[in-house]
Amino acid sequence: NDKLQWLKLNWRDPIAYQCADKYKVREFVENQIGKHYLNELYGVYDSVEEIDLDTLPEAFVLKATHGSGFNIICRDKSKMNWKKEFKVMRKWLKKNYTTSNQEWVYERITPRIICERYIEQENKEELRDYRFFCFNGEVKFISVDFSITNKEKTRRNIYDLNWNLMDVEITYPKEIKMNLPKPEKLDEMIFLSEKLSKNFPHARVDFYYIDRRILFGEITFFHQSGLGIVRPLEFEKEMGNWLRLPK
Repeated sequence: NDKLQWLKLNWRDPIAYQCADKYKVREFVENQIGKHYLNELYGVYDSVEEIDLDTLPEAFVLKATHGSGFNIICRDKSKMNWKKEFKVMRKWLKKNYTTSNQEWVYERITPRIICERYIEQENKEELRDYRFFCFNGEVKFISVDFSITNKEKTRRNIYDLNWNLMDVEITYPKEIKMNLPKPEKLDEMIFLSEKLSKNFPHARVDFYYIDRRILFGEITFFHQSGLGIVRPLEFEKEMGNWLRLPK
């Protein structure tokens, strides 16, 4: 966490600006690993007024390009209170995410809304977010987040590269009731994560794994803004040793 704060203050990389933009990162991913890892894009909007609900399918996801946690999950557009949701999105577009967390990677992003295809896990299970923690281009461990749309119910399992559940936690408790099988394409996800993060001192690369298909989620440079609670403390120190700060 101390080193993540140091990176906020001292590290700058123009490519990181692109990767933090939820829309422009798609071009980076396409160039690095291929377009087929991207979720389907329905639209990009400079204002809420540009969103035409009649042209969208029944289910979709709306995201803001310039921050973290700006998401609206729509499973059935006929059951949504769109007056309320449009008001929420207008607030997003006015918010400067950089000032609240000092995460400079967001400061050059044009605030926009993007609409992507709604995805869900097989058998209607909770959507799982596979997060690969990369240190100087090398994956060291993987977290799997459950119930990612409800922070009060979030659980987080942390695995080593051989898919052994580690006895560590970062902020959220473990999901001990689910014996999550090793993804068949785990090695591919590790390879893709290292390819996307190879030029950064630290990055968390997120994927979804749906019906044996790998879908890119996002790239994050300051996990939980460098405020995640790591248990035990020795594991945080180990992470710190992995992160070699640039000169």
